[in-house]
Amino acid sequence: MDTVTLASLAALLSEHGLLAGTHNLGDAADSMPVTGADCDSRIAQPGHLFVCKGAAFKPAYLAGALERGAVAYLCAEELADELETAAPGMPALITRDVRRAMALVSAAAWGHPDRDLIVIGITGTKGKSTVSYMLRAILDGDAPGSGTGVIGSINTYDGITEIESVNTTPESPDLWRLIATMRAAGLHYLDMEVSSQALKYDRVVGLTFDIGCFLNIGRDHISPVEHPTFEDYFAAKLSMFDQTRTAVVNLDTDHVDEVLARAASCERIVTFSASGRMEAAVWASDIATSLGRVQFCAHTPTWEASVQLAMPGLFNVDNALAAIAIAELAGMDREHIVDALARAQVPGRMELLVPAAEDGSEPRVVGLVDYAHNKLSYQGLFSSLAKEFPGWRIIAVLGAPGGKAQERRYELPQEAARWADHLIFTEEDPAHEDPAVICAEMAAATPAGIPYEIICDREAAIRRAVELACSSDERTLVALLGKGDEALQHVGSSFVPYRTDGAIFWDALASHSR
Repeated sequence: MDTVTLASLAALLSEHGLLAGTHNLGDAADSMPVTGADCDSRIAQPGHLFVCKGAAFKPAYLAGALERGAVAYLCAEELADELETAAPGMPALITRDVRRAMALVSAAAWGHPDRDLIVIGITGTKGKSTVSYMLRAILDGDAPGSGTGVIGSINTYDGITEIESVNTTPESPDLWRLIATMRAAGLHYLDMEVSSQALKYDRVVGLTFDIGCFLNIGRDHISPVEHPTFEDYFAAKLSMFDQTRTAVVNLDTDHVDEVLARAASCERIVTFSASGRMEAAVWASDIATSLGRVQFCAHTPTWEASVQLAMPGLFNVDNALAAIAIAELAGMDREHIVDALARAQVPGRMELLVPAAEDGSEPRVVGLVDYAHNKLSYQGLFSSLAKEFPGWRIIAVLGAPGGKAQERRYELPQEAARWADHLIFTEEDPAHEDPAVICAEMAAATPAGIPYEIICDREAAIRRAVELACSSDERTLVALLGKGDEALQHVGSSFVPYRTDGAIFWDALASHSR
């Protein structure tokens, strides 16, 4: 691998029209190696370039990075004079576009480790995490974590450690550090979710996707701080194809003609369909469901077989077909794929909580934990539950996040009201907003005649839902939506430890069984 120097990074930015100037490079820049890039001063390393970014950036962060051994820094033009005064004599690269520049220099500084991995990117409004987990089960076989790095909204695994994720797709210096660690650990695959924010704000610039999967598109993340319009959101999602070799596309997605037109720039397109469209390369027939199990016949260009999934949800047929299409491209055989899908489960995704009865009878109260958090995922989830739990009463516990995706505050209660018998509005990562205000907005959007309650404390809301279920003679499904298996709640500027929805459900159910 060629040595990366400060001079070569300056040349890279100049080549892309991003270099606005330099400070204190001098002749030493040609021989000054740069071995990585960081944007968090707390983890800055010797020999690295430090990126000064963000509206809340302070010169003290740069000072901290330099103390930890950073050899130079990258900053936007508007910070250049202030930081030159704060760190006189330190080499600096000055850019016109700090986000795009830091992505390019991070990829180069970390030595483009993606070139030594098979990189699989998954985008879409819903289903990214489920496909990622199914795919990991297939690629790793009987040794989970052995050969596949994971970057996604639930967990991140770099070959050494597995941690709960904060962002679906990290900032580019962090992203490339993770990929470099995966290469050093000898991993073969990178299985990653790619968010619209990552695409819009250049977090994955410089990364080539050997396989890029487009699942679906719906209205989500529309807000002043995310995407101002659906068109902006859709354009961000489609841009993944600009850096993809083989595109995997769901023929059943809305706007499929536009998706296929954009994917035409890729070297190859492989399609899939759960609606029986036999023109797809991978498609499903004979879909059936029973409590907690979905079965179908999968058809690919080289085989067909019966597939049984280890989780409920008819919409998971779409997700399984995506995983099958990707796995075939990666060279996995039929038996390996089918066996893996029969045991693949996703924490907090269509997770059924079924109490065991000593006499073997069907339970009267069942819980369901799912991360469903937008209109499209609600439509898929509730329509599937109606078929899998016919005649069951449904109590839904739901909320909406603070500071973003404001359309959820009226879309979610309206969609849930079509299917659920009782709604309980509660907190869901309120951030800097008052959860009572968010819940009141959701209540105001609830159609007339639909029973609802507002209980801002999420644990109390779940306990109330279980109480209502246990006090009824009807078979009742308690749907706990939005948080999945997350053990943190975003409150203010902090992520506060939180008991998972599933743990609270079991505790509440036990208290009513005594």
